[in-house]
Parts: sequence; C-alpha cells; structure tokens
Amino acid sequence: MEPVARVRKYLARFPYHIEIMEFEESTHTAELAARAVGVGVGQIAKSLLFIADGRPVMVVTSGDVKVSTGRLKQHLGVRGKVRMADPETAAAVTGYPPGGLCPFDLPEQVRVLVDVSMKRFPVVYVAAGSPRSAAPVTAEQLLDITGGEWCDVCRGAEPG
Repeated sequence: MEPVARVRKYLARFPYHIEIMEFEESTHTAELAARAVGVGVGQIAKSLLFIADGRPVMVVTSGDVKVSTGRLKQHLGVRGKVRMADPETAAAVTGYPPGGLCPFDLPEQVRVLVDVSMKRFPVVYVAAGSPRSAAPVTAEQLLDITGGEWCDVCRGAEPG
C-alpha cells in the first residue's frame, strides 16, 4: 500500500477526523514543511529514528529543537550507543521514505517518544508518509495515535 494511503487508513481508526494535507512543494525538512503549511518551524513535528543499544526508537519533536543524545540515553536507561539511523535504515524499519517519516502505523518493535516541546502549540503538523504531506494533530492526539510516551530529550525550544 502506498505510504500516504497507509497513513490515511490507519488514522481512520481514531475518532479525530484528521485530514492529510498534500502539497506540490516538498515538505522534506521542518523548514520546507513550515513554509508549505504556513506555520513556524516549531509547529512542525519532526520524526527521527534512533538506534539505541541496537533497537529502534522514534523521537517525535518540534522542528525548532535538537535531540540531546545524552538526555535520550538517560530517558531510555541505556548505557550503550545511541545514534540517529541513516535514511536507508529509517525507511527499512518504518516503511516510510526519507522526508516522509511518519510516527503512525509503525512496526511493534519501534518505541515512540513524544517530546514535551510540542505542548507549546495547539496543533502540530506531522509528516504523513511522503515528503509532500502533513497531518494536523494536537500533541495529545499524537501521543494517543502513536501509543507513545512523553519525554523531555531536546534542547533549544523557544518559549511558546
């Protein structure tokens, strides 16, 4: 199934009536997505796949912050390496292409962490399976849909 259709089908299981937005222009980066959607970069929910002690973990965070691997290691309680997955690994693990990495409908072995930086906004926009898509969600909806957990692993957030 095509990735955006896969996301659309998955979102239909929830009571939120989320409409996927598709664009002619690229939403491959937080900056491009913000321009396409017409919001600030912080309102873009970027999904990043990390490998921690050999296991995948996705961190979904605001587009205007950076993940601290030290904080991530502490949150996960791991002593080994934590590194960002390369684009090929991220696509293989999630089934989504680079620039469209989506936190929805992931394989069960992928733990999802939702950073508190997104609580600053009433709505955030998450990639919906392609580098030309976005879906508006609240941070609480994002947490529910992903089955994720709150975390505080970023630095650099501007006051909301």
